[in-house]
Amino acid sequence: MVALCRLAGVSRAGFFRWRHALQPLDRDLGLRDDIQRIVLESPCYGWRRVTAELRRRGWTANHKRVRRIMREDNLLCLRRKRFVVTTNSNHDRPVYPNLAGGMVLTDIDQLWVADITYIRLETEFVYPAVVLDAHSRRVIGWALNHTLEGDLAIAALRMALRRRSPTARLVHHSDRGIQYASKDYTDLLKEHRIAISLTRKGNPYDNATCESFMKTLKYEEVYRQEYRDLAEVLASIGCFIERVYNERRLHSALGYRPPAEFERTLAIPATRVYGHTFLT
Repeated sequence: MVALCRLAGVSRAGFFRWRHALQPLDRDLGLRDDIQRIVLESPCYGWRRVTAELRRRGWTANHKRVRRIMREDNLLCLRRKRFVVTTNSNHDRPVYPNLAGGMVLTDIDQLWVADITYIRLETEFVYPAVVLDAHSRRVIGWALNHTLEGDLAIAALRMALRRRSPTARLVHHSDRGIQYASKDYTDLLKEHRIAISLTRKGNPYDNATCESFMKTLKYEEVYRQEYRDLAEVLASIGCFIERVYNERRLHSALGYRPPAEFERTLAIPATRVYGHTFLT
């Protein structure tokens, strides 16, 4: 060592100071790069969904390690203001009982849930209405317009009816808003032999699945954009619903799978062998 230092023209003490000053390589470099890519693609993912997405990409990183890296890189998801629910249930329309509360879902097209929210533009409000399959969390119908008139909710329902083939076992659940209690809306449900279910009075959790989607829509799409007009809102939200939410966004309730992928797994027949069920 002394001879090498002499040949290099450095002191032995200087060599050791240089060696100890070298920074160790970042063992998390590859993982950190993938985390940053995931957060760039889905900016509102927290550490749980990022961990799930990493596992889908072949990583075996512990969630504590993922959370540490995200904290170091300032990538932890921040929530904005609380979600606001607005429902006009002051009407004289018939009120139907809550059929959804006691249901145990085993397949799609057993329970549809519907809701309406608002989006504030620079000079006006616009209103999206959606219909979700409660089992897969997939948005199967949606519409958007300047007003809260009954045609808005009906347009979303008609899209869901075109996309699905509901049977007599299907229940449609919503809040007590006048749009869902109107004669035109309930007549359309009855025409397709769909049972009608409404939330209980003063119980906002009865429609939690659909309200959760509305919160996701606002946090992950609306609050991140500055829309100029209705056409721009329509295009952007349509892309988010169909390409991001339905096809790519991971859902903890679905085992961290997107709704479309979850529905495809339901179509795979199961074979029972020695008391265990295997997908074939």
